[in-house]
Amino acid sequence: MSCTSSSASDEDEEGIDSYRKGGYHAVRIGDPFNAGRYIAQRKLGWGQFSTVWLAYDTQSSNYVALKIQKSATQFSQAALHEIEVLSAIADGDPSNTKCVVRLIDHFKHLGPNGQHQCMVLEFLGDSLLRLIRHNHYKGLHLNKVREICKCILIGLDYLHRELGLLHTDLKPENILLFSTIDPAKDPVNSGASPILSRPESNLNGGSTMNIIEKKLKRRAKKAVAKISGRRTTMGGTTEKPERNLDGVNVRCKVVDFGNACWAAKPFAEEIQTRQYRAPEVILRSGYSFSVDMWSFACTAFELATGDMLFAPKGSQTFCEDEDHLALMMELLGKMPRKIATGGARSKDLFDRHGDLKRIRRLKYWPMNRLLVDRYKFSEDDAREFSDFLCPLFDFAPEKRPTAQQCLQHPWINCTVSINVDMKNQGVATVEKLEVGVNNLHLKARK
Repeated sequence: MSCTSSSASDEDEEGIDSYRKGGYHAVRIGDPFNAGRYIAQRKLGWGQFSTVWLAYDTQSSNYVALKIQKSATQFSQAALHEIEVLSAIADGDPSNTKCVVRLIDHFKHLGPNGQHQCMVLEFLGDSLLRLIRHNHYKGLHLNKVREICKCILIGLDYLHRELGLLHTDLKPENILLFSTIDPAKDPVNSGASPILSRPESNLNGGSTMNIIEKKLKRRAKKAVAKISGRRTTMGGTTEKPERNLDGVNVRCKVVDFGNACWAAKPFAEEIQTRQYRAPEVILRSGYSFSVDMWSFACTAFELATGDMLFAPKGSQTFCEDEDHLALMMELLGKMPRKIATGGARSKDLFDRHGDLKRIRRLKYWPMNRLLVDRYKFSEDDAREFSDFLCPLFDFAPEKRPTAQQCLQHPWINCTVSINVDMKNQGVATVEKLEVGVNNLHLKARK
């Protein structure tokens, strides 16, 4: 789960049964932490290992994200690893300009369920996944995609080249905007005063003690939504209008380093969320920084189209891994035999000729044609975007461009190509100026 997001997860709540010895810490609005320095305001989200809260820092008078780990030993050890990684990131970036989330503080908190490791991080906005959803999965304007990609690449270049760190789980959920999509949800802009003590109405349970009631309400809402959706389908179109993203600040930071590792000390064979997983990870042929570049390219495609590039599914005749590799080859061409047969799992998936064992018929659809035919890109936009993305999808990991090289690519550094009618001319000119200014800042940092 992204550790500093501005709004709670869309998934079901973490479950009341997880609030027990070794599990989550039950937080109530107004609860103090670290000798009263941080005051809980509202829950932002949760993950398998932790819950995350918006908190008010009474020392700095700023809002922060408070990540509270489960108390069992294995979760505490995972938190200590993440603290080590985040401390290295913060120490190497004193000016906080590298587009990576910043650790502010860490401490231990003793509660009824045990001792919890806590991390205090800068408060950020919504995830890129929320941005994609906000835009109804239609794909963002390429100028927005370009600006987001620059931020991610600056972060990856810093992690890879300066720190020797691999993120290993890059995806839209783990990249957060600097600010909220809806300004009203920003705790500073909303104008509300921070909560500095526990409200009387919160004494009977607060935000983590009424989970079951919330679940029932959510399920009821989903049932109503499904009925409404069916009626809409029967009565007419379900197509939703594209939202206006012109006012959204798309500067962003890479977050969630719970699975990060140093390149010299990889600690897991299976890394990355399925849809963003590189072929060498599937084949177990070793990995390095280039796995993050594969995930980055998948993320860039998703931003531009609204769809995941690879969404494999297993069946009775083939496994999910084999379908995943087939999808890759349909887009990128046949995997070189040396690579296909060179991993610890290759014999399970490929024959000695480098062909998949159980999926024989592939339907090839190269990237540039996919962008034009399915996503209605112009020929020029499809060609330029494909030129940027396709090298990152090289089956040979060592041939993929580094983040530093990607930052020099013409697609990243080009000014806006104006393909608009006269009524949009003014907007395009402003965008062009904004991109030009961003380029100047990028060059200045170099």
